[in-house]
Amino acid sequence: MLDIREDPEGVVFKVKVQPRATKNQAVGLYGDALKLRLTASPVDGEANQACKVFFAKLFKVPKNNVELVSGQTGRNKYIRIYGISKAKALNAIKLSL
Repeated sequence: MLDIREDPEGVVFKVKVQPRATKNQAVGLYGDALKLRLTASPVDGEANQACKVFFAKLFKVPKNNVELVSGQTGRNKYIRIYGISKAKALNAIKLSL
């Protein structure tokens, strides 16, 4: 089950990132996290930036509405999406898988 929490500002959920993949895609669950494959390398914050862009497109929000809460230097991250509900987030994630 995906670890996703709703608060007054939006939603926060756990992500497991695999950098240097062949394409950008959400591939399913990895424990309680959403597994995300990104083409970007983990150097100079490229994978973090690609992660933000991926989720902005997925949830149809501006890139400024996507925040990397924790995990800037690791593969396990917490992402906050401002301005959406838990139901909308879960629906968008299900459609992307």
